[in-house]
Amino acid sequence: MSFTEKLTSLGIALPAVATPAAAYVMYAQTGNTVFLSGHLSKKDGKVWVGQLGKDVTTEEGKLAARAVAIDLMATLQAACGGDLNRVTRIVKLMSLVNSTPDFTEHHLVTNGASELIGEVFGEAGKHARSAFGVAQLPLGACVEIEMIAEIK
Repeated sequence: MSFTEKLTSLGIALPAVATPAAAYVMYAQTGNTVFLSGHLSKKDGKVWVGQLGKDVTTEEGKLAARAVAIDLMATLQAACGGDLNRVTRIVKLMSLVNSTPDFTEHHLVTNGASELIGEVFGEAGKHARSAFGVAQLPLGACVEIEMIAEIK
């Protein structure tokens, strides 16, 4: 099953690619490697705001990270000229979690993205990862994730 077919079977329709909110591009490619800029969590088309450990639960954060993964795949598809099946490997995710100083479940929040990436891309979706807690994110978002992928 192709990556696109897998998304369809999961009932996921990729959204339009977001436009940059500042002085950057949504992705940059060098050789076969594509670097995707950080994508903010969104809910109902708006930035999903909040802080883990204060007003966002780990489970809600996991859903926010999953939503980010869907947006990342939309941008990756654009980087692949519309053909997500050009992806040969998801290399790395870096996740920033807006959290209180005592919150320690950043890895569980980030699983929301990692698990979906693995489900869609299978073996090619096994990636390295970092998950950090930060004091704040742009626009008050609860999660921001960036991705590095290899394409053919």
